[in-house]
Amino acid sequence: MEETWRWFGPEDPIPLEHVRQAGATGVVTALHDIPPGEPWPVAAAQARRDAIEAAGLRWSVCESIPVPTGIKCRDHDWPRLVAVWKDSLAAVARAGVGVICYNFMPVIDWTRTELAHEMPDGAKALRFDMVDFIGYDVFVLRRAGAASCYPAPLVAQAEARMAACDAAALARLERTIIAGLPGGAAAQTRETIAAEIARFDGLDDAAVRANLVDFLREVVPVAEELGVRLAIHPDDPPVKLFGLPRVVSTLEDLAMLFEAVPSRANGLTLCAGSLGSRADNDVLAIAETFRSRIHFAHLRNVTVEPDGSFVEAPHLGGRTDMVALLALLLREEREAAAAGRRASIPLRPDHGHLLAADAARRVNPGYSYIGRLRGLAELRGVIRALEALAPAA
Repeated sequence: MEETWRWFGPEDPIPLEHVRQAGATGVVTALHDIPPGEPWPVAAAQARRDAIEAAGLRWSVCESIPVPTGIKCRDHDWPRLVAVWKDSLAAVARAGVGVICYNFMPVIDWTRTELAHEMPDGAKALRFDMVDFIGYDVFVLRRAGAASCYPAPLVAQAEARMAACDAAALARLERTIIAGLPGGAAAQTRETIAAEIARFDGLDDAAVRANLVDFLREVVPVAEELGVRLAIHPDDPPVKLFGLPRVVSTLEDLAMLFEAVPSRANGLTLCAGSLGSRADNDVLAIAETFRSRIHFAHLRNVTVEPDGSFVEAPHLGGRTDMVALLALLLREEREAAAAGRRASIPLRPDHGHLLAADAARRVNPGYSYIGRLRGLAELRGVIRALEALAPAA
């Protein structure tokens, strides 16, 4: 498997030199400075590639070309936005990038309620607390009908918890949740998130699923022509939030997607943490079912609680058997290579605990250097051991 590292571009506090020192050979990045719905210039994509290659690395995966809300809800601007997305896809392909990760999550790309939850060993981790989220949706945002979207006992807990919070705690919770919107907390407010949610009024799961399939029927042929593979990222977390449709959450969702658009260019980013944060998802079963469609792997782990809350676990901890998952991916690689189907699967250590000196540095939430370095080293060790044992298997 190809070891890669997510890098947020020239503004990332972790320089490419440190990425190379981590032992990764590939970089996962995007043109994050270009707003959703605007085309990526070929020259800008090639300049990003050249900067990565000058550091002794290669741009392995584009994560992500944002899919604007106008495509997800199929508004009047849909044809123009799809054409722009195709242009950006072509720009990335012409820069030599072979895998493009993207997602179809309405409004928020990812959601957490705490960015520095203290773990038993003193490390800090990302956490999603279901009661806190319900409290924000029902009693802070005050979305119409929000209470009916959640179990009544959890709504009661949320009401009591919000009543006990002071203004500073509520503001911190809101900033954390809004961080998952395009532009993050710096660009969004309570009013803008409410307006974005309202754009999906009247759209159910079936409608958003149809919009996703229509989008793929437009862009997958372009990907085939360019010789690149699309890899959709699952919903994070894979449950309904703000009452919005979530249509990339389960094995059944993925089966529908690949049946509707059967091209091998229509593939999956296997995010073990996202899929694993839903208690009824079996990550290993999903990986086995769609292993020929896995074009990219986000390897992280979570511990899930009975009410749907979860916290980022160590890479080799949590509810997913990471050793078994890596064995499955390595088997797929061997069989694919023997059949001439494809080269290695890029993996990256997704997220990482905030450890040691990183706690005093500026980091992107979940993307500390030391925590991911530890995760990559653990994953690398498992891979080496599995490769050594493979001849005897």
